[in-house]
Amino acid sequence: KNERQRRQARERYRRQQEQRVARQQQVRRRWAIGTLAVLVAAGVGTLLLVFLPGGSAKKTSASASKSPRASATATAAAVAEPAHHCSYTAATPVAKKVSFPPATPDYTDSYQATLNTNQGKITFNLLNNKATCTVNSFVHLAQAGYFDNTQCHRLLTSGIYVLQCGDAYATATAKLDCSTTSKIGSGTPGYDFASENLKGAKYPAGTVAMANEGSATTNGSQFFIVFKDSTSGLTASYTPFATVSSGLDIVQNVAKDGYSCQYAQSGGGAPKKKVIIDSVTIKKA
Repeated sequence: KNERQRRQARERYRRQQEQRVARQQQVRRRWAIGTLAVLVAAGVGTLLLVFLPGGSAKKTSASASKSPRASATATAAAVAEPAHHCSYTAATPVAKKVSFPPATPDYTDSYQATLNTNQGKITFNLLNNKATCTVNSFVHLAQAGYFDNTQCHRLLTSGIYVLQCGDAYATATAKLDCSTTSKIGSGTPGYDFASENLKGAKYPAGTVAMANEGSATTNGSQFFIVFKDSTSGLTASYTPFATVSSGLDIVQNVAKDGYSCQYAQSGGGAPKKKVIIDSVTIKKA
């Protein structure tokens, strides 16, 4: 009888120990999952501050927040080009309020855009037959004066060679101090839209592409000009919508001067040589 009681006691003790270990393992698993969630959330936050092109170093984003913000998850929307219909959805934060672009684009037209800057004129040929809805938006913003009196806020000169512009928070008179609390680099026109022209996309010098927030549906107003081949540094995640026909040397000269301060979270910095967009002229070919 005594031996039987001792066996039962040992068995109870063994079960209690197993239960205790199981509870500890469960707690550890919950903690690990929670830690992973925090790390994932932190990673996403960093990504959003990345190439847009605000972004991380190699496969970046266009932003102190919107970078060619590069993302492995940004994939092309299955849209046959030229698109006959475009969808734009509300987005925040709104740097400067404008109306949505027309849902029906002028998909048969050819456009040329000229950035009239304090450094000289930079002219693009817009790829309306390959990125119709992007061109539709850019033309709309230019004609609405969205880009007027803004400055290009981000320069990347390592791995990715781009000048990022198009955020109305970066006014002509704004001081680009690379502050972590600044809104510059995060602005939208109040809407966003899907990526285009990503299949086999490359980014040689002279490419003009959209910055995004790390996914294929977060294009807005921010764009970047590639002044040196960046194909190896960027994934095919940023809509190429134009090519520079003249004025690329202006951007290259700006890049030579480097930046005055560095964005700690997104890479790159504020150009030392200020580039102010006085206006954007659109010409139909």
